[in-house]
Amino acid sequence: MYDEILIPTDGSGGMKRVAEHALTLAELCDATVHVLYVVDDTAYASIPDDTRERAREALEGDGKSATEAIAERAFDRDLAVTREIRWGDPAVAIIAYAVENDIDMIIMGTRGKTGFERYLLGSVAEKVVRVSPVPVVTVHAGDREALLTELDELIGT
Repeated sequence: MYDEILIPTDGSGGMKRVAEHALTLAELCDATVHVLYVVDDTAYASIPDDTRERAREALEGDGKSATEAIAERAFDRDLAVTREIRWGDPAVAIIAYAVENDIDMIIMGTRGKTGFERYLLGSVAEKVVRVSPVPVVTVHAGDREALLTELDELIGT
């Protein structure tokens, strides 16, 4: 049922938890793992022309490191892996990749925030969940113990 699983990554430390869930499911399904890093190019539009190429190289390097980290873990589990770096709006690029590559499931992290927003999905995850034509599993990418403490405080136990 799940032959192609997409793991969008931002390279953050919380991706270890997300990757663990995704790779375990990929093992159970004998699925190919697709690891995608998307650079939000609108955030870099204001970079001066003379430094734009250095910034682009640095961002490509970040993407390569982020995708390699998950790919290595997948290879250790004898899973087939495809890696890609794209530029653009992250939510749009994730959905486009999923459609173009016949992805069966997207497994991605949520983003920890402060205040009330910390209980909501990150904006990229929220957009992907809303418009994805395939199932999306979100995994809390933050510290599990800190989340449980916050939940205890929220429900008053």
